[in-house]
Amino acid sequence: MLRFIFTLLFISSAPNAQAAEHPKTSELSQAPIEAYTSLPLVSQVDLSPNGTHLAFVQNYQGTLVLNITNLKTQETLPVLKSDNKEVTLNWYDWANNNTLIVAAGYTQRQRLLKYHSTQLFKFDLNGTKKLENLLPIRNRNVKNAAQFQDNVISMLPNDPKHILVAVDFDTVNRPSVFKVNVDTKRRERILRPRRNISDWIADRQGNVRIGYKLKDTTISYILYDRDKNSLHNKPLYQFDVFSPERVTILGFGQDGDTLYIKANHEGKNALFKTKVSQPQNRELIFSDPDYDVDGTILYSQITGKVNGFSHSNTERSRIYWDEEYKSLQTALSSALPNAHNVIIDKSQDGDTYVLYSSSNTDSGTYYLGQRKAQSLYLFAPQYPEIQDATYLGKQRHRYKARDGLTIEGYLTLPPGDRSNSVPYPTIILPHGGPMARDYADFDYWSELFASRGYAVFQPNFRGSYGYGYEFAQAAMGAWGEAMQNDLQDAAHYLIEQKIANKDQICVGGGSYGGYAAVMAVVKHPDTFKCAASFAGVMDLESIVSRARYYTNREVVEKQFGDDDNKLESNSPINNIAAIKRPILLIHGEDDKVVPVSHSRRMYDDLLDAKKAVKYIELESGNHHLSYQAHRHTTLTAFLSFFDTHLKAK
Repeated sequence: MLRFIFTLLFISSAPNAQAAEHPKTSELSQAPIEAYTSLPLVSQVDLSPNGTHLAFVQNYQGTLVLNITNLKTQETLPVLKSDNKEVTLNWYDWANNNTLIVAAGYTQRQRLLKYHSTQLFKFDLNGTKKLENLLPIRNRNVKNAAQFQDNVISMLPNDPKHILVAVDFDTVNRPSVFKVNVDTKRRERILRPRRNISDWIADRQGNVRIGYKLKDTTISYILYDRDKNSLHNKPLYQFDVFSPERVTILGFGQDGDTLYIKANHEGKNALFKTKVSQPQNRELIFSDPDYDVDGTILYSQITGKVNGFSHSNTERSRIYWDEEYKSLQTALSSALPNAHNVIIDKSQDGDTYVLYSSSNTDSGTYYLGQRKAQSLYLFAPQYPEIQDATYLGKQRHRYKARDGLTIEGYLTLPPGDRSNSVPYPTIILPHGGPMARDYADFDYWSELFASRGYAVFQPNFRGSYGYGYEFAQAAMGAWGEAMQNDLQDAAHYLIEQKIANKDQICVGGGSYGGYAAVMAVVKHPDTFKCAASFAGVMDLESIVSRARYYTNREVVEKQFGDDDNKLESNSPINNIAAIKRPILLIHGEDDKVVPVSHSRRMYDDLLDAKKAVKYIELESGNHHLSYQAHRHTTLTAFLSFFDTHLKAK
């Protein structure tokens, strides 16, 4: 059992604020807005295989720096600096004890055109200790410059000098597979591109085994025969992208024949084990009668074998089969009781590990542990000023929609005693997607608004992922309809529960949530007093029309439908006359998901119609608010907008 916890001096002299220990009362001094609008102080913590070095991203007032720290000497080396605007850090992983593989994204410009590209780098602790491009194109055999170069399909755990990369150097949109030496940067093509294959899957031994194919709306997983250098004629699995027969391949077992998949079981996604040699014979590993299995399989860093799986609706979100991991999990539960403790990384000898812990008083903290020493060190909180009494947390609620369907959602309340409280001004905050969902964990949007006196409700309306096939399918071609009504029904539920003041309810969100917010004041202006949208879709017809330039055109058309009249009537841009409530629009200039033209046109049309509207455009902003200054601008504007229309006398 772990015997004690003490604090490790925070690496690189970063601030480590600690919240005072007192109850969550309304008199509690608020954390500054920047505490919520800042990117995490530390993120993406990754331990080297031998446990001697730690890679992590640290936030220096909006500038993100990927660091590597020697855990014995405390020496820290900066690897890459990113502002998440011109340069983004996509991911990184250890190829071996000394070499970190880093994937970064870049905004490129070609005349008036701006586009995104990715590159793959290495950082060698025993070499130059500088970031080096791992896939230099200086090769006359390269036919295509390849816009995206960071698709590593295997880190080759049994071969620390090489990795497998799928990249379309030969034919556009058809990746070849290269074995790349991380020391010399030499690459060997081991598989040429195949028609319609857009990705490859390797087994645990690093053998390319399966090709992924999307044609129209049909997905196929096709076995690759190395001996014959050809794909099998009969797919391993084949299904329509939106069908209940959909299969998601999670990974191979150690034997090269065992395959772990997610597939439909009694209406919900469940975890199965099968054989490549007998793909239709499935062994059910785990199912949840209430939710789709939303996690993946877990591999032991010690043995390389599958040792469990993750799923959010379990006690610790992890279920281990390996006794070594089970005993460690038990010890952690004793050391950090009443917390959600997740082992996110472990050294190959099993001694050193990284723990991520959260609870109803902890918005998320990283720890470093050592089993032999039976010690646990606090490394860094993600949001140091949102801890203990300043962290509000969420409550799960269920309500009935008007047609009787049960909808789940999460409520965040302001600090203070509810026993004699009057109803709160309230914000309904629908998520994006729409085939996504909200969870009970930390959310900087809801935390900020609740800390400023609002009840915040995040409904997982019909069409959300996680509640089964039929529930998710309700989003197909149904924007602006029943899933929209679910938001009004959420507001009515909160009024009935005496949580919301019926005269003080607004709605806001991003992406699909931005669309739903504006449509809420189109359809239900008596319920919602204002609407705030970040990167919202305003014209469904234009989304479908634009898809013809991309390879997923048929998928988009199937998702939105092809009824032009329906698309038109359910688009905010075509309902200007019906809008009688104030609207805030915010959009990133370089949004690659929902073009900025949606909000620009909506703003112009609202202005022409003399409607109450404010528009903010984020210079070089993307769809994900990954640049800290944009996050601050957006949330500050949302908060000011809600204060004006919900709190002003």
